[in-house]
Amino acid sequence: MYAVIKTGGKQYRVQPGDTIVVEKLDGDAGAELKFDSVLMLGGDKGVTLGAPLIDGAFVGATLVETRKGEKIKIFKKTRRQGYRRTNGHRQMESVLRITGIEGAGETAKWDGKVDLTTKAELNLRARNLAARDAASSLGSTETVVTDVDGAEVKGVVVESSAPAKKAPAKKKAAPKAEAAGDEA
Repeated sequence: MYAVIKTGGKQYRVQPGDTIVVEKLDGDAGAELKFDSVLMLGGDKGVTLGAPLIDGAFVGATLVETRKGEKIKIFKKTRRQGYRRTNGHRQMESVLRITGIEGAGETAKWDGKVDLTTKAELNLRARNLAARDAASSLGSTETVVTDVDGAEVKGVVVESSAPAKKAPAKKKAAPKAEAAGDEA
């Protein structure tokens, strides 16, 4: 079963289990959202069109994260006038996981578990920087490392037993000698 919903001035075709990126929505990660602006439903019983919306139909979703989108560069120039302006913008966006569709006598649910891992955290894991961050947060020699499969493996960080040597202190400058003209 699928549905076409409208949010943020755009239309999206969704199915249970889909992950979509939409304009920024209010709420924290893990919040349950309900979209009642369903324009069309499709499934085993055929297609149902709204005029403009389908009464009683809704799409359930879970807010995974709110983040900044890709950077857009704005460049303005007037030729032969020495006028150049560069600007940038990153639009806020929300990532949603569609959990269910209900309407027109049909119901479709997604049975999976919503993973609230952010894109930034996934990028850190891909570059193997998550282990370093976990070690610094623990504050001890034991660290938690995450496998590719997502399983946590505990390990021991080997530290050198000798403390770091300090640089020698700088000597103070000698006082300046009196000028020769002052003695006479």
